[in-house]
Amino acid sequence: MKQIIILVMVCLYVHANTYSQNPNRFDVVIDEMMVDPNPPVALPNHEWVELKNISAAPVNLQGCRLASLSRQSGPMPNFVLSPDSFVIVCTASAVPALSAYGNTIAVTGFPSLVNTGDRITLSNARGMVIHGVNYTDAWYQNVLKKSGGWSLEMTDTRNPCSGISNWKASIDPKGGTPGSKNSTDAVNPDRTPPHILRAYATDSIHITLVFDEPLDSLSAAQVTAYQVSDGIGQPASANPQAPVFDHVILRTTSTLLVNSVYSIQVKTVTDCAGNPIVAPGQVYAGLPSDPDSLDLVINELLFDPGPGGVDYVEIYNRSKKIIDLRKVSIANRNSSGTVSSITPLSQESYLLFPGSFMVVTTDASAVKRNYITLNPDAFAEVGSMPSFNKDQGDVIILNDQGSIMDELVYSATWHFKLITNPQGVALERIDYNAPTPSPDNWHSAAASAGYGTPGYKNSQYRSDLAVQGGINVSPGIVSPDNDGMDDVATIAYQFPAPGYVANITIFDAAGRAVRYLQRSALCGINGNFRWDGLGDKGQRLPVGIYIICTDIFNLEGKRRQFRNVVVLARKYV
Repeated sequence: MKQIIILVMVCLYVHANTYSQNPNRFDVVIDEMMVDPNPPVALPNHEWVELKNISAAPVNLQGCRLASLSRQSGPMPNFVLSPDSFVIVCTASAVPALSAYGNTIAVTGFPSLVNTGDRITLSNARGMVIHGVNYTDAWYQNVLKKSGGWSLEMTDTRNPCSGISNWKASIDPKGGTPGSKNSTDAVNPDRTPPHILRAYATDSIHITLVFDEPLDSLSAAQVTAYQVSDGIGQPASANPQAPVFDHVILRTTSTLLVNSVYSIQVKTVTDCAGNPIVAPGQVYAGLPSDPDSLDLVINELLFDPGPGGVDYVEIYNRSKKIIDLRKVSIANRNSSGTVSSITPLSQESYLLFPGSFMVVTTDASAVKRNYITLNPDAFAEVGSMPSFNKDQGDVIILNDQGSIMDELVYSATWHFKLITNPQGVALERIDYNAPTPSPDNWHSAAASAGYGTPGYKNSQYRSDLAVQGGINVSPGIVSPDNDGMDDVATIAYQFPAPGYVANITIFDAAGRAVRYLQRSALCGINGNFRWDGLGDKGQRLPVGIYIICTDIFNLEGKRRQFRNVVVLARKYV
Protein backbone atom coordinates (compact mmCIF):
# COMPACT_ATOMS: atom_id res chain seq x y z
CA MET A 1 0.00 0.00 0.00
CA LYS A 2 2.82 2.39 0.91
CA GLN A 3 4.50 1.75 -2.43
CA ILE A 4 1.23 2.58 -4.25
CA ILE A 5 0.86 5.90 -2.43
CA ILE A 6 4.45 6.85 -3.23
CA LEU A 7 3.94 5.86 -6.86
CA VAL A 8 0.78 8.00 -7.11
CA MET A 9 2.58 11.00 -5.58
CA VAL A 10 5.47 10.60 -8.00
CA CYS A 11 3.08 10.38 -10.92
CA LEU A 12 1.27 13.50 -9.80
CA TYR A 13 4.57 15.36 -9.44
CA VAL A 14 5.74 14.24 -12.88
CA HIS A 15 2.36 15.10 -14.41
CA ALA A 16 2.36 18.57 -12.87
CA ASN A 17 5.89 19.32 -14.05
CA THR A 18 5.33 17.78 -17.46
CA TYR A 19 2.11 19.59 -18.25
CA SER A 20 2.76 22.85 -16.46
CA GLN A 21 3.70 25.78 -18.69
CA ASN A 22 5.89 28.81 -18.45
CA PRO A 23 3.52 31.70 -17.62
CA ASN A 24 2.51 34.18 -20.29
CA ARG A 25 1.07 37.67 -19.86
CA PHE A 26 -1.58 37.76 -17.11
CA ASP A 27 -1.43 33.99 -16.45
CA VAL A 28 0.02 34.88 -13.05
CA VAL A 29 -0.59 38.23 -11.36
CA ILE A 30 0.74 40.13 -8.39
CA ASP A 31 -2.40 40.23 -6.24
CA GLU A 32 -1.12 41.26 -2.78
CA MET A 33 1.91 43.13 -1.44
CA MET A 34 3.17 43.80 2.05
CA VAL A 35 4.95 47.04 1.26
CA ASP A 36 5.32 48.44 4.78
CA PRO A 37 5.14 45.70 7.45
CA ASN A 38 6.13 47.96 10.34
CA PRO A 39 4.51 48.37 12.82
CA PRO A 40 3.08 44.87 12.48
CA VAL A 41 -0.62 44.23 13.06
CA ALA A 42 -0.45 40.45 13.48
CA LEU A 43 1.67 39.25 10.57
CA PRO A 44 5.47 38.76 10.58
CA ASN A 45 7.55 41.91 10.14
CA HIS A 46 8.70 41.08 6.59
CA GLU A 47 8.05 42.43 3.12
CA TRP A 48 6.53 39.98 0.66
CA VAL A 49 4.64 39.69 -2.61
CA GLU A 50 1.84 37.20 -3.25
CA LEU A 51 1.30 35.71 -6.71
CA LYS A 52 -1.91 34.11 -7.99
CA ASN A 53 -2.41 31.81 -10.98
CA ILE A 54 -5.54 33.11 -12.75
CA SER A 55 -5.12 30.87 -15.80
CA ALA A 56 -6.80 27.49 -16.34
CA ALA A 57 -3.55 25.49 -16.33
CA PRO A 58 -0.68 24.88 -13.91
CA VAL A 59 2.31 27.15 -14.45
CA ASN A 60 5.92 26.64 -13.47
CA LEU A 61 7.51 29.72 -11.92
CA GLN A 62 11.05 28.47 -12.47
CA GLY A 63 13.18 31.33 -13.77
CA CYS A 64 10.57 34.02 -13.06
CA ARG A 65 11.83 37.22 -11.44
CA LEU A 66 10.44 40.16 -9.47
CA ALA A 67 11.80 43.64 -10.12
CA SER A 68 11.34 47.15 -8.78
CA LEU A 69 12.54 50.36 -10.39
CA SER A 70 15.91 49.92 -8.69
CA ARG A 71 16.51 46.17 -8.35
CA GLN A 72 15.73 42.79 -9.90
CA SER A 73 15.57 39.55 -7.95
CA GLY A 74 17.30 36.32 -8.76
CA PRO A 75 15.31 33.59 -10.56
CA MET A 76 12.57 31.69 -8.75
CA PRO A 77 13.09 27.97 -8.10
CA ASN A 78 11.18 25.12 -9.70
CA PHE A 79 7.65 25.60 -8.34
CA VAL A 80 4.37 24.61 -9.98
CA LEU A 81 1.50 26.95 -9.18
CA SER A 82 -1.90 25.38 -9.71
CA PRO A 83 -4.88 27.31 -11.11
CA ASP A 84 -6.58 29.61 -8.61
CA SER A 85 -3.69 29.09 -6.17
CA PHE A 86 -1.31 31.41 -4.34
CA VAL A 87 2.36 31.56 -3.45
CA ILE A 88 4.24 34.00 -1.22
CA VAL A 89 7.57 35.32 -2.56
CA CYS A 90 10.07 36.81 -0.08
CA THR A 91 13.67 36.73 1.10
CA ALA A 92 15.12 33.49 2.44
CA SER A 93 15.20 34.85 5.99
CA ALA A 94 11.45 35.46 5.91
CA VAL A 95 10.47 31.96 4.72
CA PRO A 96 10.26 30.31 8.19
CA ALA A 97 7.83 32.97 9.45
CA LEU A 98 5.70 33.26 6.32
CA SER A 99 5.46 29.58 5.35
CA ALA A 100 2.95 29.14 8.19
CA TYR A 101 0.44 31.03 6.03
CA GLY A 102 0.84 29.07 2.78
CA ASN A 103 3.20 28.09 -0.01
CA THR A 104 6.32 30.23 0.18
CA ILE A 105 9.38 30.52 -2.05
CA ALA A 106 12.52 32.59 -1.60
CA VAL A 107 14.46 34.59 -4.17
CA THR A 108 17.86 36.16 -3.88
CA GLY A 109 17.94 39.93 -4.11
CA PHE A 110 14.27 40.34 -3.23
CA PRO A 111 13.53 43.97 -4.28
CA SER A 112 12.84 46.29 -1.38
CA LEU A 113 9.31 47.74 -1.67
CA VAL A 114 9.27 51.54 -1.32
CA ASN A 115 6.57 52.61 1.14
CA THR A 116 5.37 55.66 -0.80
CA GLY A 117 5.28 54.01 -4.21
CA ASP A 118 7.21 51.98 -6.75
CA ARG A 119 6.80 49.84 -9.84
CA ILE A 120 6.86 46.08 -9.23
CA THR A 121 6.96 43.70 -12.19
CA LEU A 122 6.86 39.92 -12.61
CA SER A 123 8.68 38.52 -15.65
CA ASN A 124 8.91 34.93 -16.88
CA ALA A 125 12.07 32.94 -17.65
CA ARG A 126 12.17 34.43 -21.16
CA GLY A 127 12.26 37.95 -19.72
CA MET A 128 8.71 38.82 -20.84
CA VAL A 129 6.78 40.91 -18.32
CA ILE A 130 3.63 39.01 -17.41
CA HIS A 131 2.27 41.51 -14.88
CA GLY A 132 3.25 44.83 -13.37
CA VAL A 133 1.83 47.30 -10.87
CA ASN A 134 2.75 50.95 -10.48
CA TYR A 135 1.53 51.53 -6.93
CA THR A 136 1.53 54.53 -4.60
CA ASP A 137 0.50 54.78 -0.97
CA ALA A 138 -2.76 56.34 -2.18
CA TRP A 139 -3.74 52.79 -3.20
CA TYR A 140 -4.45 51.96 0.46
CA GLN A 141 -7.42 54.34 0.26
CA ASN A 142 -7.10 54.55 4.04
CA VAL A 143 -5.01 57.18 5.80
CA LEU A 144 -4.41 55.09 8.94
CA LYS A 145 -3.50 51.84 7.20
CA LYS A 146 -0.92 53.37 4.88
CA SER A 147 1.26 54.10 7.94
CA GLY A 148 2.27 50.43 8.14
CA GLY A 149 1.28 46.86 9.04
CA TRP A 150 -1.39 46.40 6.35
CA SER A 151 -1.02 44.77 2.95
CA LEU A 152 -2.29 46.08 -0.38
CA GLU A 153 -4.80 43.68 -1.95
CA MET A 154 -6.15 43.42 -5.49
CA THR A 155 -9.95 43.30 -5.41
CA ASP A 156 -10.68 41.51 -8.70
CA THR A 157 -7.81 39.44 -10.13
CA ARG A 158 -9.67 39.17 -13.45
CA ASN A 159 -9.12 42.91 -13.78
CA PRO A 160 -5.33 43.13 -13.38
CA CYS A 161 -4.69 46.47 -15.14
CA SER A 162 -6.94 48.98 -13.41
CA GLY A 163 -4.58 50.37 -10.79
CA ILE A 164 -5.98 52.24 -7.81
CA SER A 165 -9.61 51.46 -8.68
CA ASN A 166 -8.89 47.75 -8.10
CA TRP A 167 -6.61 47.91 -5.04
CA LYS A 168 -7.12 48.82 -1.39
CA ALA A 169 -5.79 48.03 2.08
CA SER A 170 -6.59 44.59 3.47
CA ILE A 171 -9.54 44.38 5.85
CA ASP A 172 -8.36 41.14 7.43
CA PRO A 173 -7.76 41.53 11.21
CA LYS A 174 -4.24 40.13 10.77
CA GLY A 175 -3.34 42.97 8.41
CA GLY A 176 -3.23 40.82 5.26
CA THR A 177 -4.04 37.44 3.73
CA PRO A 178 -0.74 35.89 2.56
CA GLY A 179 -1.25 32.50 0.90
CA SER A 180 -5.05 32.74 0.74
CA LYS A 181 -7.91 34.59 -0.95
CA ASN A 182 -7.84 38.35 -0.43
CA SER A 183 -10.13 39.82 2.19
CA THR A 184 -11.25 42.46 -0.34
CA ASP A 185 -11.98 39.88 -3.05
CA ALA A 186 -14.99 40.94 -5.12
CA VAL A 187 -16.21 41.33 -8.68
CA ASN A 188 -14.88 44.66 -9.93
CA PRO A 189 -14.84 44.73 -13.75
CA ASP A 190 -13.15 47.60 -15.59
CA ARG A 191 -15.75 49.60 -17.49
CA THR A 192 -13.92 52.93 -17.34
CA PRO A 193 -12.29 54.20 -20.55
CA PRO A 194 -8.62 55.22 -20.43
CA HIS A 195 -7.82 58.90 -20.02
CA ILE A 196 -4.74 60.70 -21.30
CA LEU A 197 -3.19 62.75 -18.51
CA ARG A 198 -0.41 64.77 -20.13
CA ALA A 199 2.46 64.73 -22.62
CA TYR A 200 6.03 65.97 -22.84
CA ALA A 201 8.77 66.16 -25.45
CA THR A 202 12.03 64.42 -24.60
CA ASP A 203 13.86 65.80 -27.64
CA SER A 204 13.06 67.44 -30.97
CA ILE A 205 11.45 64.32 -32.48
CA HIS A 206 9.99 62.36 -29.54
CA ILE A 207 6.82 63.01 -27.51
CA THR A 208 5.82 60.85 -24.53
CA LEU A 209 2.12 60.43 -23.77
CA VAL A 210 1.07 59.54 -20.21
CA PHE A 211 -2.21 57.67 -19.57
CA ASP A 212 -4.04 56.97 -16.32
CA GLU A 213 -4.00 53.18 -16.79
CA PRO A 214 -2.28 50.49 -18.88
CA LEU A 215 -3.28 50.30 -22.53
CA ASP A 216 -3.69 47.39 -24.89
CA SER A 217 -0.24 47.45 -26.48
CA LEU A 218 -1.46 46.51 -29.97
CA SER A 219 -4.01 49.33 -30.19
CA ALA A 220 -1.54 51.81 -28.67
CA ALA A 221 1.07 50.97 -31.31
CA GLN A 222 -1.13 52.10 -34.22
CA VAL A 223 0.13 55.44 -35.60
CA THR A 224 -3.36 56.17 -36.95
CA ALA A 225 -4.51 56.66 -33.35
CA TYR A 226 -2.55 59.92 -33.00
CA GLN A 227 -2.53 63.36 -34.61
CA VAL A 228 0.00 66.11 -33.83
CA SER A 229 -0.82 69.75 -34.64
CA ASP A 230 1.11 72.32 -36.66
CA GLY A 231 1.21 70.19 -39.78
CA ILE A 232 3.04 67.24 -38.21
CA GLY A 233 0.06 64.89 -38.49
CA GLN A 234 0.44 61.19 -37.76
CA PRO A 235 3.69 60.18 -36.06
CA ALA A 236 6.23 58.00 -37.80
CA SER A 237 5.95 55.43 -35.00
CA ALA A 238 4.13 54.79 -31.71
CA ASN A 239 5.90 52.68 -29.09
CA PRO A 240 3.96 51.61 -25.95
CA GLN A 241 6.37 51.29 -23.03
CA ALA A 242 6.67 47.97 -21.22
CA PRO A 243 6.10 46.76 -18.60
CA VAL A 244 3.00 48.72 -17.59
CA PHE A 245 2.08 50.20 -21.02
CA ASP A 246 0.68 53.43 -19.59
CA HIS A 247 3.26 55.49 -21.53
CA VAL A 248 3.51 55.74 -25.33
CA ILE A 249 6.47 57.35 -27.13
CA LEU A 250 5.67 58.98 -30.47
CA ARG A 251 8.38 59.73 -33.04
CA THR A 252 7.36 62.75 -35.07
CA THR A 253 7.84 63.20 -38.81
CA SER A 254 9.36 66.69 -38.37
CA THR A 255 11.27 68.48 -35.64
CA LEU A 256 9.65 70.33 -32.74
CA LEU A 257 10.53 73.95 -31.99
CA VAL A 258 11.54 75.17 -28.53
CA ASN A 259 8.67 76.81 -26.60
CA SER A 260 6.13 76.03 -29.32
CA VAL A 261 3.00 74.35 -27.98
CA TYR A 262 1.71 71.35 -29.91
CA SER A 263 -1.63 69.64 -29.35
CA ILE A 264 -1.88 65.86 -29.65
CA GLN A 265 -5.19 64.12 -30.27
CA VAL A 266 -5.65 60.47 -29.34
CA LYS A 267 -8.37 58.14 -30.61
CA THR A 268 -9.16 54.40 -30.95
CA VAL A 269 -6.69 53.21 -28.28
CA THR A 270 -8.14 50.82 -25.69
CA ASP A 271 -7.19 49.70 -22.21
CA CYS A 272 -6.47 46.09 -21.19
CA ALA A 273 -10.19 45.41 -20.75
CA GLY A 274 -10.99 46.71 -24.24
CA ASN A 275 -12.57 50.01 -23.18
CA PRO A 276 -11.92 52.60 -25.92
CA ILE A 277 -10.71 56.09 -25.10
CA VAL A 278 -13.38 58.78 -25.31
CA ALA A 279 -12.26 60.32 -28.59
CA PRO A 280 -10.62 62.57 -29.13
CA GLY A 281 -8.54 62.83 -25.98
CA GLN A 282 -6.25 65.84 -26.24
CA VAL A 283 -3.12 67.05 -24.46
CA TYR A 284 -0.34 69.53 -25.16
CA ALA A 285 3.41 69.11 -25.42
CA GLY A 286 6.49 71.06 -26.43
CA LEU A 287 10.21 71.42 -25.93
CA PRO A 288 10.80 73.15 -22.58
CA SER A 289 13.31 75.87 -21.68
CA ASP A 290 15.37 76.16 -18.52
CA PRO A 291 13.51 78.26 -15.91
CA ASP A 292 15.07 81.46 -14.64
CA SER A 293 14.38 84.14 -12.04
CA LEU A 294 10.67 85.06 -11.78
CA ASP A 295 9.67 82.85 -14.71
CA LEU A 296 7.63 81.03 -12.08
CA VAL A 297 6.11 82.96 -9.19
CA ILE A 298 4.34 81.97 -5.99
CA ASN A 299 0.71 82.84 -6.59
CA GLU A 300 -1.30 81.38 -3.70
CA LEU A 301 -0.52 79.83 -0.33
CA LEU A 302 -2.51 77.85 2.22
CA PHE A 303 -0.37 77.56 5.35
CA ASP A 304 -3.12 77.05 7.96
CA PRO A 305 -5.46 74.37 6.59
CA GLY A 306 -8.76 73.45 8.22
CA PRO A 307 -9.54 70.05 9.78
CA GLY A 308 -8.66 67.26 7.38
CA GLY A 309 -6.90 69.70 5.07
CA VAL A 310 -3.30 70.03 3.91
CA ASP A 311 -0.97 72.87 2.94
CA TYR A 312 -0.70 73.86 -0.68
CA VAL A 313 1.36 76.28 -2.77
CA GLU A 314 0.16 77.44 -6.17
CA ILE A 315 2.75 78.56 -8.71
CA TYR A 316 2.11 80.51 -11.91
CA ASN A 317 4.13 80.54 -15.14
CA ARG A 318 4.32 84.25 -16.00
CA SER A 319 6.92 83.69 -18.73
CA LYS A 320 6.56 82.70 -22.37
CA LYS A 321 8.52 79.52 -21.75
CA ILE A 322 7.39 75.91 -21.45
CA ILE A 323 8.85 74.84 -18.10
CA ASP A 324 9.52 71.27 -16.99
CA LEU A 325 8.56 70.87 -13.33
CA ARG A 326 11.13 68.09 -13.05
CA LYS A 327 13.65 70.96 -12.95
CA VAL A 328 11.79 72.87 -10.23
CA SER A 329 11.82 72.40 -6.45
CA ILE A 330 9.98 73.93 -3.51
CA ALA A 331 11.79 74.76 -0.26
CA ASN A 332 11.89 76.99 2.82
CA ARG A 333 14.57 78.33 5.17
CA ASN A 334 15.62 76.80 8.46
CA SER A 335 16.22 78.68 11.70
CA SER A 336 19.69 79.76 10.53
CA GLY A 337 18.30 81.19 7.28
CA THR A 338 19.70 78.44 5.06
CA VAL A 339 17.58 77.07 2.23
CA SER A 340 16.33 73.66 3.37
CA SER A 341 13.63 70.99 2.91
CA ILE A 342 14.22 71.06 -0.86
CA THR A 343 11.53 68.98 -2.57
CA PRO A 344 11.45 68.36 -6.36
CA LEU A 345 8.00 68.92 -7.82
CA SER A 346 8.10 65.86 -10.09
CA GLN A 347 10.29 62.83 -10.69
CA GLU A 348 9.05 62.63 -14.29
CA SER A 349 8.80 65.40 -16.86
CA TYR A 350 5.66 67.47 -16.23
CA LEU A 351 5.19 70.55 -18.38
CA LEU A 352 3.81 73.89 -17.19
CA PHE A 353 2.78 76.07 -20.11
CA PRO A 354 2.82 79.90 -20.27
CA GLY A 355 -0.04 81.45 -18.32
CA SER A 356 -0.77 78.19 -16.47
CA PHE A 357 -1.11 77.33 -12.78
CA MET A 358 0.12 74.33 -10.79
CA VAL A 359 -0.79 73.41 -7.22
CA VAL A 360 1.87 71.67 -5.15
CA THR A 361 0.59 69.59 -2.22
CA THR A 362 0.95 66.22 -0.51
CA ASP A 363 -2.71 65.29 -1.01
CA ALA A 364 -4.53 66.62 -4.08
CA SER A 365 -7.73 64.81 -3.13
CA ALA A 366 -7.90 66.69 0.20
CA VAL A 367 -7.50 70.06 -1.56
CA LYS A 368 -10.13 69.14 -4.16
CA ARG A 369 -12.48 68.06 -1.36
CA ASN A 370 -12.20 71.36 0.50
CA TYR A 371 -12.02 73.89 -2.36
CA ILE A 372 -13.55 74.51 -5.75
CA THR A 373 -11.09 73.18 -8.34
CA LEU A 374 -11.94 74.34 -11.85
CA ASN A 375 -8.79 72.64 -13.17
CA PRO A 376 -8.49 69.27 -11.39
CA ASP A 377 -5.47 68.25 -13.50
CA ALA A 378 -3.34 71.19 -12.29
CA PHE A 379 -1.89 69.34 -9.30
CA ALA A 380 1.61 68.07 -8.57
CA GLU A 381 1.65 65.71 -5.59
CA VAL A 382 4.87 65.45 -3.59
CA GLY A 383 5.81 63.02 -0.85
CA SER A 384 6.36 65.78 1.69
CA MET A 385 6.12 69.55 1.83
CA PRO A 386 8.44 72.02 3.54
CA SER A 387 7.02 73.17 6.86
CA PHE A 388 4.92 76.34 6.66
CA ASN A 389 4.20 77.86 10.07
CA LYS A 390 0.76 79.23 10.88
CA ASP A 391 2.02 82.63 12.06
CA GLN A 392 4.83 83.37 9.63
CA GLY A 393 7.27 81.60 7.36
CA ASP A 394 8.71 81.49 3.89
CA VAL A 395 8.28 79.68 0.58
CA ILE A 396 11.02 79.34 -2.03
CA ILE A 397 10.91 78.14 -5.65
CA LEU A 398 14.25 76.85 -6.99
CA ASN A 399 15.41 75.80 -10.46
CA ASP A 400 17.60 72.76 -11.09
CA GLN A 401 20.75 74.87 -10.64
CA GLY A 402 19.68 75.75 -7.10
CA SER A 403 18.98 79.38 -8.00
CA ILE A 404 16.01 81.07 -6.33
CA MET A 405 13.32 81.94 -8.86
CA ASP A 406 10.87 83.41 -6.33
CA GLU A 407 10.64 83.73 -2.56
CA LEU A 408 7.80 84.78 -0.27
CA VAL A 409 8.23 85.66 3.40
CA TYR A 410 4.62 85.67 4.58
CA SER A 411 2.78 86.60 7.76
CA ALA A 412 -0.64 85.61 9.06
CA THR A 413 -1.22 89.33 9.73
CA TRP A 414 -1.61 89.78 5.96
CA HIS A 415 -5.06 88.24 6.17
CA PHE A 416 -8.06 90.53 5.89
CA LYS A 417 -8.56 92.14 9.31
CA LEU A 418 -12.26 91.30 9.57
CA ILE A 419 -11.64 87.56 9.23
CA THR A 420 -11.82 86.32 12.82
CA ASN A 421 -10.60 82.79 12.02
CA PRO A 422 -8.21 82.53 9.05
CA GLN A 423 -7.93 78.73 9.30
CA GLY A 424 -8.58 77.27 5.86
CA VAL A 425 -8.26 80.68 4.16
CA ALA A 426 -5.60 80.96 1.45
CA LEU A 427 -3.47 84.04 0.80
CA GLU A 428 -3.73 85.11 -2.84
CA ARG A 429 -1.38 87.19 -4.93
CA ILE A 430 -3.11 90.27 -6.34
CA ASP A 431 -0.79 91.01 -9.28
CA TYR A 432 1.62 88.60 -11.02
CA ASN A 433 3.90 91.49 -11.97
CA ALA A 434 4.00 93.29 -8.61
CA PRO A 435 6.80 92.40 -6.15
CA THR A 436 6.34 89.09 -4.36
CA PRO A 437 7.56 90.26 -0.91
CA SER A 438 5.12 93.21 -0.68
CA PRO A 439 2.29 92.67 1.83
CA ASP A 440 0.15 94.98 -0.34
CA ASN A 441 0.32 92.37 -3.11
CA TRP A 442 -1.40 89.70 -1.01
CA HIS A 443 -4.94 89.31 0.27
CA SER A 444 -7.21 86.68 1.76
CA ALA A 445 -9.13 84.66 -0.82
CA ALA A 446 -12.73 85.76 -1.21
CA ALA A 447 -15.60 84.11 0.66
CA SER A 448 -17.57 83.85 -2.59
CA ALA A 449 -14.74 81.71 -4.06
CA GLY A 450 -14.69 79.34 -1.09
CA TYR A 451 -11.61 81.01 0.52
CA GLY A 452 -9.22 79.49 -2.02
CA THR A 453 -8.78 79.13 -5.79
CA PRO A 454 -6.23 76.33 -6.26
CA GLY A 455 -5.42 75.75 -9.91
CA TYR A 456 -7.08 78.78 -11.48
CA LYS A 457 -7.09 82.60 -11.45
CA ASN A 458 -7.18 84.17 -7.99
CA SER A 459 -10.38 85.71 -6.70
CA GLN A 460 -8.29 88.74 -5.69
CA TYR A 461 -6.44 89.08 -8.99
CA ARG A 462 -6.39 92.74 -10.05
CA SER A 463 -6.66 92.67 -13.83
CA ASP A 464 -7.88 96.23 -14.50
CA LEU A 465 -7.61 99.01 -11.93
CA ALA A 466 -9.69 101.35 -14.10
CA VAL A 467 -12.85 99.25 -13.78
CA GLN A 468 -15.43 100.95 -11.57
CA GLY A 469 -17.26 98.97 -8.92
CA GLY A 470 -20.72 97.78 -9.79
CA ILE A 471 -23.51 95.37 -8.97
CA ASN A 472 -25.64 93.66 -11.57
CA VAL A 473 -28.62 91.40 -10.89
CA SER A 474 -29.94 88.97 -13.47
CA PRO A 475 -32.46 87.91 -14.55
CA GLY A 476 -34.88 90.75 -13.86
CA ILE A 477 -37.72 88.29 -13.33
CA VAL A 478 -37.13 85.25 -11.11
CA SER A 479 -39.42 82.22 -10.95
CA PRO A 480 -38.16 79.89 -8.18
CA ASP A 481 -40.13 76.80 -9.17
CA ASN A 482 -37.14 74.49 -9.81
CA ASP A 483 -37.89 74.07 -13.49
CA GLY A 484 -34.36 75.03 -14.49
CA MET A 485 -35.44 78.37 -15.93
CA ASP A 486 -34.61 81.56 -13.98
CA ASP A 487 -34.87 79.77 -10.63
CA VAL A 488 -32.36 82.06 -8.89
CA ALA A 489 -31.24 85.67 -9.09
CA THR A 490 -27.50 86.11 -9.58
CA ILE A 491 -26.01 89.16 -7.87
CA ALA A 492 -22.75 89.75 -9.74
CA TYR A 493 -20.16 92.23 -8.47
CA GLN A 494 -16.98 93.80 -9.80
CA PHE A 495 -14.69 96.10 -7.83
CA PRO A 496 -11.41 97.90 -8.59
CA ALA A 497 -9.54 96.28 -5.67
CA PRO A 498 -9.91 93.44 -3.17
CA GLY A 499 -10.91 93.94 0.44
CA TYR A 500 -14.54 94.98 0.03
CA VAL A 501 -17.13 93.51 2.37
CA ALA A 502 -20.77 93.05 1.34
CA ASN A 503 -24.02 93.09 3.29
CA ILE A 504 -26.96 92.06 1.12
CA THR A 505 -30.56 92.41 2.27
CA ILE A 506 -33.75 91.66 0.32
CA PHE A 507 -36.74 94.00 0.92
CA ASP A 508 -40.31 93.64 -0.30
CA ALA A 509 -42.23 96.48 -1.95
CA ALA A 510 -43.41 97.72 1.47
CA GLY A 511 -39.82 98.14 2.66
CA ARG A 512 -39.81 95.12 4.99
CA ALA A 513 -36.63 93.03 5.18
CA VAL A 514 -37.49 89.48 4.12
CA ARG A 515 -34.04 87.96 3.70
CA TYR A 516 -30.61 88.80 5.09
CA LEU A 517 -28.69 87.15 2.26
CA GLN A 518 -25.09 88.00 3.24
CA ARG A 519 -23.49 89.49 6.31
CA SER A 520 -19.85 90.71 6.19
CA ALA A 521 -19.05 88.58 3.13
CA LEU A 522 -15.49 89.18 1.90
CA CYS A 523 -15.51 89.91 -1.85
CA GLY A 524 -12.87 89.43 -4.50
CA ILE A 525 -12.28 91.58 -7.55
CA ASN A 526 -15.32 89.95 -9.10
CA GLY A 527 -17.75 87.21 -8.19
CA ASN A 528 -21.39 86.61 -7.43
CA PHE A 529 -23.96 85.66 -4.83
CA ARG A 530 -27.34 84.06 -5.45
CA TRP A 531 -30.86 84.48 -4.11
CA ASP A 532 -33.25 81.56 -4.45
CA GLY A 533 -36.41 83.65 -3.98
CA LEU A 534 -37.01 82.37 -0.44
CA GLY A 535 -37.29 84.24 2.84
CA ASP A 536 -35.07 84.03 5.90
CA LYS A 537 -36.89 80.95 7.21
CA GLY A 538 -36.83 79.21 3.85
CA GLN A 539 -40.48 80.11 3.21
CA ARG A 540 -42.04 80.91 -0.14
CA LEU A 541 -42.47 84.62 -0.65
CA PRO A 542 -45.45 86.14 -2.44
CA VAL A 543 -45.03 87.23 -6.04
CA GLY A 544 -44.24 90.89 -6.55
CA ILE A 545 -41.45 93.45 -6.68
CA TYR A 546 -38.40 93.10 -4.38
CA ILE A 547 -35.41 95.36 -3.76
CA ILE A 548 -31.92 93.85 -3.41
CA CYS A 549 -29.92 96.25 -1.26
CA THR A 550 -26.15 95.67 -1.41
CA ASP A 551 -24.03 97.67 1.02
CA ILE A 552 -20.28 97.65 0.23
CA PHE A 553 -17.43 98.95 2.40
CA ASN A 554 -13.71 98.41 3.02
CA LEU A 555 -11.25 99.12 5.82
CA GLU A 556 -10.22 102.43 4.27
CA GLY A 557 -13.68 103.79 4.99
CA LYS A 558 -14.94 103.66 1.43
CA ARG A 559 -18.61 102.77 1.28
CA ARG A 560 -21.22 102.47 -1.43
CA GLN A 561 -24.78 101.18 -1.63
CA PHE A 562 -26.48 99.57 -4.61
CA ARG A 563 -30.19 98.97 -5.11
CA ASN A 564 -31.46 96.55 -7.73
CA VAL A 565 -35.06 95.69 -8.51
CA VAL A 566 -36.16 92.14 -9.23
CA VAL A 567 -39.62 90.72 -9.86
CA LEU A 568 -40.58 87.45 -8.16
CA ALA A 569 -43.01 85.42 -10.28
CA ARG A 570 -44.33 81.87 -10.39
CA LYS A 571 -46.10 79.78 -12.96
CA TYR A 572 -48.43 78.57 -10.25
CA VAL A 573 -49.23 81.07 -7.49
